[in-house]
Amino acid sequence: MSFAEASDAPIYAGLVEEQGDVPAEVRRVAEETLLEVDRVLDFSTMRVPAAAR
Repeated sequence: MSFAEASDAPIYAGLVEEQGDVPAEVRRVAEETLLEVDRVLDFSTMRVPAAAR
């Protein structure tokens, strides 16, 4: 059940019906972006320089 279905906000429910659930879409895209950034910017394989040890 979406937020619009569970809430007592008929205006919000109408907007979600017309425009889609924008906050849910933003969350989905943000999560995908974070996963991609974690994959692309993986610094775990970098070695610590001898001078920094």
